[in-house]
Amino acid sequence: MEREPAKKTEINHAGRLGNLDILRSLAMLMVVVLHYLGKGGILGSLTDGPLDLVGNMAWLLEAFCIVAVNVYMLLSGYFVSGSSFKISRLLGLWLQLEFYSVGIGLLAVLCGWVPAAEVDTYFLLGLLFPVSMGHYWFMTAYIYLYILWALIGPAVKKMEQKQFLTVLGCLFFFFCITKSFLPVRFELDQRGYDCLWYLCMFLLGAYIRRFGFPLFRKKRSCLFLYLAAGMLIYLGTMVLQYVYLQNGSFSYVLTLFYEYNHLFNVLAALGLFGMFLFWKAPQGIGRFFGKIAPYTLGVYLVHENQGLRYLWPNWLGAASVQTPLGLLGAVVLAAVTIFAVGILADWCRNKLTHVSDAILSHVSLYLKLKEIVEKTDNYFK
Repeated sequence: MEREPAKKTEINHAGRLGNLDILRSLAMLMVVVLHYLGKGGILGSLTDGPLDLVGNMAWLLEAFCIVAVNVYMLLSGYFVSGSSFKISRLLGLWLQLEFYSVGIGLLAVLCGWVPAAEVDTYFLLGLLFPVSMGHYWFMTAYIYLYILWALIGPAVKKMEQKQFLTVLGCLFFFFCITKSFLPVRFELDQRGYDCLWYLCMFLLGAYIRRFGFPLFRKKRSCLFLYLAAGMLIYLGTMVLQYVYLQNGSFSYVLTLFYEYNHLFNVLAALGLFGMFLFWKAPQGIGRFFGKIAPYTLGVYLVHENQGLRYLWPNWLGAASVQTPLGLLGAVVLAAVTIFAVGILADWCRNKLTHVSDAILSHVSLYLKLKEIVEKTDNYFK
């Protein structure tokens, strides 16, 4: 018998899960923090010597936010596993990517934010073909995985629990467990920046939806898991840095604990996910985040555009951070600002999409194409 955790959570007016809408927004705020610390040059170098207080605090923040990407992968598996593949969904995502990739990229060029010397064929190809060029690596992995869901989905929905656990065990052994306990760099280890790792976390999210996870019934245990694993990410890295500074060892794996496919990262993501899965969000808060959660992808697509990704951190004071208190203030300001801008941008894009659809609905060719797409969607029901 399948367990349906969704029935035990607070559902807002749009039928969305208020608790997971909050988690989705929190995870996106964490992603912004990661990019602010990394691309803003705030993370202290692990090879130049002992870190100062600001550097240590930056790496500590990184440890507790790095789980956000795996959380997003879990959320994808949890939600998508309850639906069928739709070509309309795929086309919608592709058009959304094109809108931001080309639109924001050209805006950056026209405003002079991107030097003319950098606007070459490679740059333009990245704008026009964001999926194939890996302009947004996360979305490239997601789109490839979503296409594969047309094949994987039917099998996942019919698997028995023991079969599912066996497959997950094999995947995590090769892509997570081995690299987590050996201080070497495997040739094919992509550090979680690929479709295969997305598949691992995606299937884990699908498993949780179907069969549940006993730990998730205890929010305190989930909180402890998140905090403990996050601290181990930081402390493990400091140990590796200490050994490196003493004798030069482990230079290739200094950031091993911060990689998406490290066991500690996975455990921290599970802890954070579990904290929210059965938490009953207050109705008002759930309703608010239910309204903005559909636009959170816009936050990522705006600030990670190749025309902006290395510029906005300094616009928001990354270069001037000098004290721990200043770091905290700058991080909060940057996260909230970028989040608000991205939500507003995607809300506008959504409205523009509806207006365009209404206008094009008077064009016979457009209506014919929509009919073809709807028929194709029906193939996978």
